[in-house]
Amino acid sequence: MKILLVAGGSPDEWPEFSSADFDYFVGIDRGSLYIVERDWPLDLAVGDFDSLTMDEQQRIQEKAKELKRAQAEKDDTDTQLALGLAIQSFPESEIMLIGATGGRLDHFLANLWLPLEPRFQDFAHQIKVKDHQNSIAYYLPGEYVVKKEASMDYLAYCCLTPIKNLTLTKSKYTLDHVNVVIPTSYASNEFVGETATFSFDTGMIAVIQSRDK
Repeated sequence: MKILLVAGGSPDEWPEFSSADFDYFVGIDRGSLYIVERDWPLDLAVGDFDSLTMDEQQRIQEKAKELKRAQAEKDDTDTQLALGLAIQSFPESEIMLIGATGGRLDHFLANLWLPLEPRFQDFAHQIKVKDHQNSIAYYLPGEYVVKKEASMDYLAYCCLTPIKNLTLTKSKYTLDHVNVVIPTSYASNEFVGETATFSFDTGMIAVIQSRDK
């Protein structure tokens, strides 16, 4: 099962993808309207929808197979609610979140850190956050091979937490069993082939492939 979560960020920031690659579509607030406008199936709409007009809300209500209306004042963000519902329904799914990186920095950081939450940590490896310049994947301790994505020039290892024994190989800049004591982004690395490898013993790392505009 492949799930597309569409948050409310501008479609101008979306990555290139085919809707045919996804089995289930979740709209998050204004993201629900973007799904309806493209005539994709709106399997689940989540949010308070307070940024939409009454006509826009009506379109979403008519198209959504399931709608979860949230209170405007709540503990979870709409994206947290949507991700939680997707995982609850399809715990083994692959999830791609778009429309979540542009705009306000506080919203971006909230979305970047989602997999750190205890309720989402076990599913971190199933979550990707993408836009037209960046692809973010999450990793728990282990040894991994990362494949270079088409048109992406740069590779970064963003340590979201302190990390023990971080080793980077098969990339332009390498590390050998380094302990990272504070959250650190090892940015602007590069592939030297079609794959790179890394390993670590504790914490969580976001691997970011990116390109310039």
